[in-house]
Amino acid sequence: MARNPLAGAFAKYVMEARVTDAEPVTASMRRIRLATDAPIAFPYRPGQHIRVQLNDPLSLHGIMRPADTLRTYTIWDLAPDRRALELRAHLYDGDGIGLRWAREAAPGDAVTFWWPQGDFFTSDDAPFHLFAGDETAAAAFGPMLRALGRDARVLGVLESESAEHDLPMPGPHELRRAHRHGAPAASSKTLLSAVAGLELPGNGGAAYVAGEARTCRLIRDFLVRERNWPRKSIKVKPFWTPGKRGLH
Repeated sequence: MARNPLAGAFAKYVMEARVTDAEPVTASMRRIRLATDAPIAFPYRPGQHIRVQLNDPLSLHGIMRPADTLRTYTIWDLAPDRRALELRAHLYDGDGIGLRWAREAAPGDAVTFWWPQGDFFTSDDAPFHLFAGDETAAAAFGPMLRALGRDARVLGVLESESAEHDLPMPGPHELRRAHRHGAPAASSKTLLSAVAGLELPGNGGAAYVAGEARTCRLIRDFLVRERNWPRKSIKVKPFWTPGKRGLH
């Protein structure tokens, strides 16, 4: 692989990879596998993400238009030898640079990625875990669920447009499914109603809310105001909202 063009302080956060596999896993999501020559030495907890470099952020164009350089993708799986990782890329209607890359990535393509740590991962000492999100949240929820012990108490809802958009979750933990069937995905009443219908064992757990920004806010506010959850017990990760690119 070509040597990384970035140098200095930034280089320690950057790696080079190649695409080894890219294929659909649902009607609106692709699996993209990347391989590296060297082991991935960065710290990692399930639920965290990488930023794929689509334009050089240190170029004149990158400095003038930083929003057009990097796009975020959650790590679905990291190989035990840390020389490969798998992403789940959500496909939607649009023409953004991240969407084009997700649609067109093919085996053999060179990829430069940055490794921000992020704080969207499960709490170690929570008595139970509550998940709520849409299709875009599924890529983070999968590895988070996989990392929880078999004895962990898990509740939650995954919303999507329809069953063909449901990303399978790793066992043994399962989340309830909710389908919009044409209802708006932004400020989703479908997901809010499904969360409100859950029988929660109190307010002492940890909640992970992800997906469309306004829907995340609705669910967080519901938990705080209606179920008396402490705000500090709710992790929120907005992945998108209408009319705004690069929200991640």
